[in-house]
Amino acid sequence: MTEANLKLFSSTNVGPIQLSHRIVHAPMTRLRSESDDSPSAMMVEYYRQRASQGGLLITESAHPSYDSRGYLGAPGIYTDEHIEAWKKITDAVHAKGANIFMQIAHDGRQSHVDLSWGNAPIAPSVVPYDTTVFTQNGWVPNSPHRALETNEIPAIVDSFRRAAQRAKAAGFDGVELHNANGYLADTFLQDGTNKRTDAYGGTLEKRTRFSLELVDAFTSVWGADRVGVRVSPSGRWGAISDSNPEATFGYFAERLNAYGLAYLHVIEPRVMGTETLVEGQAPVASSFLRKIFNGPIIAAGGFDRAGAEQILQRGDADLVAFGRWFSSNPDLPERLRRDLPLAPYQRDAFWGGSERAYTDFPAYDDTTAEASSDETV
Repeated sequence: MTEANLKLFSSTNVGPIQLSHRIVHAPMTRLRSESDDSPSAMMVEYYRQRASQGGLLITESAHPSYDSRGYLGAPGIYTDEHIEAWKKITDAVHAKGANIFMQIAHDGRQSHVDLSWGNAPIAPSVVPYDTTVFTQNGWVPNSPHRALETNEIPAIVDSFRRAAQRAKAAGFDGVELHNANGYLADTFLQDGTNKRTDAYGGTLEKRTRFSLELVDAFTSVWGADRVGVRVSPSGRWGAISDSNPEATFGYFAERLNAYGLAYLHVIEPRVMGTETLVEGQAPVASSFLRKIFNGPIIAAGGFDRAGAEQILQRGDADLVAFGRWFSSNPDLPERLRRDLPLAPYQRDAFWGGSERAYTDFPAYDDTTAEASSDETV
């Protein structure tokens, strides 16, 4: 299919922002921030490389408080000092004519006491599970978590509001609530991890309350049309589960319709983190939520050029987010436009490290130029 016929390269809008193509840089945890959780110079270069005219990038999740971290090296947006560091990223992206949203997340029970002043990680309820998190001692088992007291919740919501204010001061074009992958907001939403009997648990209305309070906090700062929400229906990352995911996520999407959000960002259950669980499985979550959610949908999880075009042509999504392929192809939109070969991604450099396999992937034209130069020597 030629570029002229590709819906991937037609214009669309998220809120008031007009995009020239529908390829989105997905949020990816890369663990390369400075010791004070400020974005590093490496990160500035990474996002600058992946910005394209009229494109949309979503950052790796930034933490709204010191004790909301789950991985050492993930960036923060909980102090005013972080604003200037993030502004270097937004300036670099805007200089290339692109747009950028900040994803904000509390990692909840996926954390360790070493990352939160010795305090236990938090969750809506105590539902033990095992994972590993990254600390100053490397990858270690997560610490046992505790259930939040009801009177603690308003302060957490306020930390998200203040993070959204700082994101705005840093020059972002909008913010995304990370309500997926078994992090704090997701654990409130799904009944496999929410066993509460207070105003934040039990019925669908009560289980969505925390997430909607976070959306309210974001929209109070940005207006709804510059706020997105990311969900992972039937996802398994973080040992998350729900007894009736269609009912839960369908109800949540219905509630979100009242806002007029910039988009709903949907992770397909065929992937878990950086792994594709079932090769060849069709995307199902986006098509289900398309029947309910009235605004733009970004589909994410296991897409290639053909699959992205197919879901757009079917109308089940309006944009498609790429993660792994963007990690190794800074010029991914151009490569997909011209149907060029893609550089393979390198898993050993996904989480933490140096510039190697992070900012040293050349654009395709640079690659071919170097190859031609080598042939003439």
